[in-house]
Amino acid sequence: MKERIYTIPITEAFSQDSECPLCICERKLENDALEFALGPSLMEPDSRIETNRTGFCATHFAKLYNMQKNRLGLGLIIETHLAEQEAVIEKMYGKYAGLIDEESRKGLLETASEKLTGKASATAKFAEELAVHLESLEKSCAVCTRIENNMHRFVDTVLYLFFREPDFRQKFESSKGFCLKHMKALIRASQKGLSRSRQAEFFKVLLPLQISNLKRVQEDVSHFTEMFDYKNQNGDWKNSRDAVPRSIEKICGPCDLQR
Repeated sequence: MKERIYTIPITEAFSQDSECPLCICERKLENDALEFALGPSLMEPDSRIETNRTGFCATHFAKLYNMQKNRLGLGLIIETHLAEQEAVIEKMYGKYAGLIDEESRKGLLETASEKLTGKASATAKFAEELAVHLESLEKSCAVCTRIENNMHRFVDTVLYLFFREPDFRQKFESSKGFCLKHMKALIRASQKGLSRSRQAEFFKVLLPLQISNLKRVQEDVSHFTEMFDYKNQNGDWKNSRDAVPRSIEKICGPCDLQR
């Protein structure tokens, strides 16, 4: 198989013994994105505009802090992110401050009367706008976005190699399948990028592979639980000692589990 720059991470991942080759790719992308966030992105205006607007999810804020690599850089990102969010919230409140002040002085009867007539409350409008903004902020993350954009390309590359490279297809067929998260990603990509006949051809390989390996992991977990029966105290654990973390990752994808 002729290697290309964009295929190398995929073929390397499929050459490793893992429950999901795409999890290996995602972990690498996450590490690269975290390093980028505390390195080159600090000097890129477009990246700073993005982090000011989106910030990071709780998981990646924690990972950036726990890296303990560039506390000054992280501090600068947080400083400008907070400044932008403060300005956004202040502007939103400024639109309604006068009306909220008026409504705060109204009595219960007047408020109830307006509610019965269907008159919209400025306070209620402001609360909804602010809640929507905060919910959007909670879901936004510059690291997650960078990972997702690259993972879409990796998943598309898997489908490309599956149909174009016999050697890769053999690696695919002899793999241990995928976590459920990346199985979904492959299915979604096949819906968008494959003809009906090719999607069917792909599913004929993917689904039996996935089902057999889910069964294998489930049996490992089952054996793990059985080993806690006093009757099996001297029994063979077989391949079940790490069955619980493997099964969690098979269900969820990359996880930071202590092993």
